[in-house]
Amino acid sequence: MKPNILALIPARGGSKSIPRKNLLMIAGKPLIAYSIEQALLSQHITRTIVSTDDHEIAGVARQHGAEVPFMRPLEFAQDLSTDLDVFRHALAWLRDRENYQPELVVHLRPTGPVRKVKLIDRAIEILSANQLADSLRSVSLALQTPFKMWRIVDDTLKPVMSLAGVTEPYSLPRQQLPKVYWQNGYVDIVRPRVVLEQASMSGDHILPFVVNEPMLEIDHEDDVAKVEAALLKLDESDSEPPERFSA
Repeated sequence: MKPNILALIPARGGSKSIPRKNLLMIAGKPLIAYSIEQALLSQHITRTIVSTDDHEIAGVARQHGAEVPFMRPLEFAQDLSTDLDVFRHALAWLRDRENYQPELVVHLRPTGPVRKVKLIDRAIEILSANQLADSLRSVSLALQTPFKMWRIVDDTLKPVMSLAGVTEPYSLPRQQLPKVYWQNGYVDIVRPRVVLEQASMSGDHILPFVVNEPMLEIDHEDDVAKVEAALLKLDESDSEPPERFSA
């Protein structure tokens, strides 16, 4: 039997940088529609749900094929609300009201719509194959190394990171420092038990999913044209699945 794999798309109504951002028309479609369509095209995702506090977003989500079985409480739709708030509410609601408990939950952020469905599916396959792992996070090689970053403490510079056996890592050439990756939000996947039982979005054993493509996200109005152009060029056959390596 095919495992239940849920795509959960958080889309609150409020947005400070771009008002009503999740409904912004991009290349002829509302922004949220892209993440919904990617989930529906996946070979592995069996259910696609949008979590929103906004009735207009809920209506648009349904028009594009997503389910909106509940409205997100306002307390979990604030500027400082966390992913954990949103996911814990959704999974508990589905468990208690529908007795529905998926094997995996795929987190697709609508503000980063430039994704390839085959990479979403590859990420699902990697986590599904490793039952000991709690979650998977997509990452990219960091453009700047944190070994050369500083904090100011009591008017004194303090390095952000240390390196065992090295007195001044910040004085070394970048090529001699360890590679560091940043989480890019392309696709993240977590097991529901991690969210509900551990109150965590990642757990202890996190698999890396290295994405080597440019990361594009809509945070400000200046981002819209770049994202729109990338969406118009998006081609499912352009790239090979990213490298998988052990955490």
